[in-house]
Amino acid sequence: MFCRFPLGLILLPALSAADLPLSQVTLYKHGVAHFERSGELKPGETVRFDFKPEDMNDVLKSLTVTDRGGGKINGVRYDSSDPLDKRLAEFPFRVGPGSSLAAFLDQMKGARIELKLGAGGAAGAIVSARVVRDNDKDRPAEREILVLLMDAGDIQSFDLGAASAVRLTDPKQQNQLASYLAMLNLTRSRDRRGVTIDATGSGVRQLTARYMTPAPVWKSSYRLVFGAAGEPVLEGWAIVDNTSGEDWSNVRLSVVSGKPVSFITKLYEPRYVQRPLAELAENQAVAPVVYQGAMLDSVMGKVAAPAPQVPRLAAQERDGLGRMELATNIAPSSFGSTADGRQAGELFEYSFSSPVTVKQGESAMLPFLQQKIGARKLLVYAENYGLHPRDAAELTNNTGKTLDGGPVTVYDAGAYAGEALVETLPMGDKRLISYGVDLGTRITTAFDSSQAVVREIHFRRGVLTTRAAIQETKTYTIKNVDAKAKTLIIEHAQRAGYTLLDRKASETTANAYRFEVKLAASATETFAVREERVFDQTFQITSLTPAVLASYVQNRALSEAARNQLNQIAGKKREIADNDAAIRRAEEEVASLAQDQSRLRSNIESLNRVSGQQDQVQQYARQLAATETRLAGLRDTQSDLRRKKATLDGELNSLMERIEF
Repeated sequence: MFCRFPLGLILLPALSAADLPLSQVTLYKHGVAHFERSGELKPGETVRFDFKPEDMNDVLKSLTVTDRGGGKINGVRYDSSDPLDKRLAEFPFRVGPGSSLAAFLDQMKGARIELKLGAGGAAGAIVSARVVRDNDKDRPAEREILVLLMDAGDIQSFDLGAASAVRLTDPKQQNQLASYLAMLNLTRSRDRRGVTIDATGSGVRQLTARYMTPAPVWKSSYRLVFGAAGEPVLEGWAIVDNTSGEDWSNVRLSVVSGKPVSFITKLYEPRYVQRPLAELAENQAVAPVVYQGAMLDSVMGKVAAPAPQVPRLAAQERDGLGRMELATNIAPSSFGSTADGRQAGELFEYSFSSPVTVKQGESAMLPFLQQKIGARKLLVYAENYGLHPRDAAELTNNTGKTLDGGPVTVYDAGAYAGEALVETLPMGDKRLISYGVDLGTRITTAFDSSQAVVREIHFRRGVLTTRAAIQETKTYTIKNVDAKAKTLIIEHAQRAGYTLLDRKASETTANAYRFEVKLAASATETFAVREERVFDQTFQITSLTPAVLASYVQNRALSEAARNQLNQIAGKKREIADNDAAIRRAEEEVASLAQDQSRLRSNIESLNRVSGQQDQVQQYARQLAATETRLAGLRDTQSDLRRKKATLDGELNSLMERIEF
């Protein structure tokens, strides 16, 4: 059988690449990780890393390189984003899977080559190379034959199987082949791209490279242990996942709490600029300008003094009934080491004191906290909980560290008590967590509301403004059926426009008041929360009836002067209302008389066509004349009433312009 492409036969220049071991990994909560590599470079060496194509944007955005050995960084080179086949197409030859050396050399026709054959050698230009089949039993079935044009001018064939070394004598061709094979080697996995760092210097250099790549978010989980005696203990575990594509061997590992801004910018793919269309300015319309708004928000908090770390809880204890408690079985974990915490700008970083090893594709749970913490057990109730409040704890972060958000498993008196979720808790902050339902306490609510009471009345330019208040009361009835005292926190929802009366909340959240209620053993308590809503109403004075105005005149919120002024307006409104009523009565009487006239004229017309009805016709004629006289008087009355209305309206307008309170 002929030999497949024996790379060892082709003598290539040595490729010098240094290894920069991974020394530090920092994981964040927003989907990236920070990697640091440090190592020693000898003169002439370069550094190359491999990344997934989708990681390249973040690498190019974040890569920093420092040389502590006094050298200079010339630049950074990286593989093109083009597919491997497209990049290999630039070379004058191809090396396919299972290709023979003869197949490769046949592509290099005309290239000068040197063969090492035993103690001697041969050199010449390649004419051709092929694989031949022999029927000779003493020879292999297939042989690779190389045909060369020798320096003396003769053409000779050589058995490549007899050559111990093959060398392309043209340095350019050697470099091409070296580059081709290096590209094949570095892109053996199609999802990898190489980044090369070039540095210059005469001596040994100490190089450090730092960069960010996408990474799984690290997770936090906590255990809150209430022992039979002593302060509660909180222990925290960081859950990390290594999907980076390489082992983390004895690296310095840190996890950071907080959410810095991070985004993806396409830096890896070639970007082409769309050139603008150039036109004269007078031919272009003016485009609108959009300005961004400004925001300023400053939040400052007090930092509590850190609580001392505790190694473990005490040994077994007995309760008052002589039962053996299980507290020793639910003690805090025995950590080999914990993490050191420090403020990192607006973030908080936990750095593990001992090197960490996490293999590629593995995950790990690492302890970063074990300290006493300020915590007290209580109950929490909101109306949407139904009949029973929740078992809860109030945590005060006096650890001196920021506690990352995550699940909390609670152990109480040696037993599992439940689970909770807690948001990120900065130093000195306080938070409630609930982890169970207290079936030994029942709570019901009742609602009551009062009628609106007008408290203020104002008048200006014909507009009456009233300020009224309505009071509403929610009463919580709490029955503690257990033979032990309890502390209850009631979360009472805030409502827009309502303010508390009588009571002051012990704590206020963004959308609720918190009231603390002490519950006696086996007792029932009532807790009433009274609130008030104040609202304004406006009315055009012309739209209000005298009766409505009279009710406002009697309101105690008015001063005596304001009452007299409003009474004048009410009196004038009554005069206008009486005049309007008289106008309506006159109009109704005119309409009635007009109907009578129409009826009388119809009767007279009918009787004139009948003989002997002259007396009746004369009687209807006298009635018609009397009606006409009455109509004339009513029209005069209407005119007087309309003139009076105009006068009264003018007087009312004058009052409204003059009066203000």
